[in-house]
Amino acid sequence: MSKRLPRTVRLILKNRLTTTGLSVVFLLILVALLAPWIVPFPRDTVETHIKDRFLSPSSQHLFGTDELGRDVFSRVLYGSRLSLQVGAIAIGLALTIGVPLGVVAGYSGGMLDEVIMRITDVFLSFPPLLLAMAISSLLGPNLINAMIAIAIAWWPWYTRLLRSEAISVRERDFVQAARAMGASQGKIVFKHVLPNCLTPIVIQASMDFGSIMLTSAALSFLGLGAQPPTPEWGLMVSTGRTYFLTNWWIVTFPGLAIFIAVLSFNLVGDGLREILDPKMRRARR
Repeated sequence: MSKRLPRTVRLILKNRLTTTGLSVVFLLILVALLAPWIVPFPRDTVETHIKDRFLSPSSQHLFGTDELGRDVFSRVLYGSRLSLQVGAIAIGLALTIGVPLGVVAGYSGGMLDEVIMRITDVFLSFPPLLLAMAISSLLGPNLINAMIAIAIAWWPWYTRLLRSEAISVRERDFVQAARAMGASQGKIVFKHVLPNCLTPIVIQASMDFGSIMLTSAALSFLGLGAQPPTPEWGLMVSTGRTYFLTNWWIVTFPGLAIFIAVLSFNLVGDGLREILDPKMRRARR
């Protein structure tokens, strides 16, 4: 692993699109971490100032103010924290559910495999956004329930991916050798099978991060995610769309933030797929 890391870094640096996406991602993470200290108007993210409503972009308010007099620039910066938090937690929950089920199904086979995969197929029969909307509606419209809904909509993809990888790994020589030496099933799964299935999971998770952020913004836009006065990008677009023709900045800057964040994570995900997937590397050659 230590020998492979420098080579991976070199390949990333050679790909300009991946490097650009990675730079923007690091900037987003930095902004999210430092938001409480770098926003010009911290209190204006939730507090209203009616006398300052609908101010156009200026040196004082870089992105203008919204219908309640709140500084749009400050709210966009704070929104990066929520978007990254939702993406990380939702993917973490999806992996927590999908990875163990996929490994167990692929390694064990038989009836257990059939049961897990038939349940997985039921969830996969629904589009992720539609399923997340339905679950979020049942649980109630708030950000925590939106993260749970997204995780429930995404875990089947990781289960199916891990199952196919586990089926391939379980027949390899080192697994057969571990069985011959009397290693327990749990040790074989977690020490030999699972570590050799992580590369496609890392690739898939990096590619899904942007989609999950977009799904979270869509749920908030529809009123099923973050609720006012939370500074969340999708919610900001939703509340500001009424004023788009006269006060364009209220919708434009949160929308651009969503676009840039999703594009950056997609560039990183595509770059990691090309670098870590041997089939993609051979195709490029």
